[in-house]
Amino acid sequence: MITTVATVLAGLIGVGILFIGLNVFRAPRAAAGFGIPGTPTEDPTFRAWLTVKADRDIVAGLLLFLVLFAGTPHLLGGYLLVAALMPVADALIVLRSKGPKATAYGVHAATAAIMAAVGVLLFL
Repeated sequence: MITTVATVLAGLIGVGILFIGLNVFRAPRAAAGFGIPGTPTEDPTFRAWLTVKADRDIVAGLLLFLVLFAGTPHLLGGYLLVAALMPVADALIVLRSKGPKATAYGVHAATAAIMAAVGVLLFL
């Protein structure tokens, strides 16, 4: 039962990551709300950086689905634990950029904590 619930939660995490990546890829201005103050979304160089970040999120979401459908619960849990480092890095980037602590902790660190918790549940 716990494995089933955790697997469904992992799928929802994958949908969320994929949605964020596709949204930023489609409209880089969407990234402005993720914590970096004064995000210059119209600057071509910065837009290229946002596209790279969007690609990272899209691939991370797709890999999660690959492991979800082709792997074992333990492999999915391990993937989530490792992938939780991405939102940790995002939180550190927001803090280093003097962005809002509420965004760093409430969005990015909370995402990392949820991913790690679901990853641990998949090991039970």
